[in-house]
Amino acid sequence: MKRAIVFLVWVMGLDTNLLAVENEDAQKLFNQAQLASRDGDHAKAVKGFTKVLALKPAEQDRAAVLQRRGEAYFKLAKIKESITDFDAYLKIRPKQDPYHWQRGISYYYADEFKKGHEQFERHQVVNSNDVENAVWHYLCLARAKGIQEAKKKLIPIVGDGRIPMMEVHALFGGKSTPQKILAKARAGDVKGERLERQLFYAHLYLGIWYETNKEFKLRDKYIGLAAAVADQHGYMGDVARVHAELNKIKVSKSQK
Repeated sequence: MKRAIVFLVWVMGLDTNLLAVENEDAQKLFNQAQLASRDGDHAKAVKGFTKVLALKPAEQDRAAVLQRRGEAYFKLAKIKESITDFDAYLKIRPKQDPYHWQRGISYYYADEFKKGHEQFERHQVVNSNDVENAVWHYLCLARAKGIQEAKKKLIPIVGDGRIPMMEVHALFGGKSTPQKILAKARAGDVKGERLERQLFYAHLYLGIWYETNKEFKLRDKYIGLAAAVADQHGYMGDVARVHAELNKIKVSKSQK
């Protein structure tokens, strides 16, 4: 008789549960795919998660694997595939929809801006004090309806304590400057990992802001700085790296 194998699935910002798999082969493949993902071999991770799904795990286990494969697809800059998996995950676990910030990011990169800003609006209900959610909502609106409309509908945030996020919010609202963001990130006796983290977020959002304002040389400079240290910054590091990669693809296509 096969024994139940239990493993923990962690999904950023989403509900986490212990899931039981009645299949040791599925457990082994899942663990291998997880390790591949942590080692940065996302193509291998996708193959591993796909093999787990082929074993037809129970519905809740299937949901977790779809989420993980969607994350791996995103890290490979396969944006449409990531959305397909996130959609399938949410079909099984619809109550997680407002928490699924990652799908909003994928919508942005897929040029599905209406779906993107609607996802960020739903996320705002469950995470009301996050500058990043406000900024990505702004970005989707700016691409869909223009910068002025995005500024008018910039979600107000009053207490995001992460430096320099409130200054980033002010920049997108037209009330700050790139120089102030960089100064804020470097202010005080801050060193080491904390300084690196603050500069990473400053560089990432400056790059995206410059892109929105069609200043592409400065975009490339700051996105490049953020992408260069992507491995140290989790999911948002992946966003910086994917953003840089997609920009290169667009430039390459435009030159053909």
